[in-house]
Amino acid sequence: MPGDDRTIAMTSLLLACVYASLMGTASGQAAQNISSYSSTAEKDCRKIKDGSADDDGGTRVCPGPAGLVVVVSEGDLRETVSVGRNAKGASSEPAAKAWFGPFSSTTPTIEWRRAAKDKPPFAMIQRWHLADIEDEGKDGRPRTKQMFAVTRLVPGSICHVAYIDVTANPNAIDLAREAADTIARDFKCGTDRVKVMGVTGRAIELALPR
Repeated sequence: MPGDDRTIAMTSLLLACVYASLMGTASGQAAQNISSYSSTAEKDCRKIKDGSADDDGGTRVCPGPAGLVVVVSEGDLRETVSVGRNAKGASSEPAAKAWFGPFSSTTPTIEWRRAAKDKPPFAMIQRWHLADIEDEGKDGRPRTKQMFAVTRLVPGSICHVAYIDVTANPNAIDLAREAADTIARDFKCGTDRVKVMGVTGRAIELALPR
């Protein structure tokens, strides 16, 4: 019937408009998120545990935004990075146990994602360097492969939610911010799997369990 066709057409158009509006709102919310930065360099942090050997760098506590602290621990040439309201709380989070098989370290800059300047961050992004023993340089030492790790923050547990290979993805930092904005807040630590964003490269192969 002609009338029925017009009703169906109008209903479809209305649903399409509602969907477009919702998508636009979600995109707008993501676009409003901003970044701030802090340092985990030794000069900017307080050491709470000295290393006991050449390959044990000890533990340091670094200031973060909104009353958060960052705990960086190094043992057996592998780092872990966690966040909390205090050092004890940060050290008990899943992120404090999220170490990789290869020797690993991070750059000293953390990017924090937040909804506004006066809002606490909901995720952080850090660049990791993973040693690739199958790719030695002229000096005989393994070259490092780089990736971004996105970590979800409070409320809830602190854990890695996404990995992005820097070399394989020219837009790696954009993918990291997208993961922070769209995945981190709803990610369930201990249940959800860490998501690989973009093209999988050698750094991701080194990072993921075999």
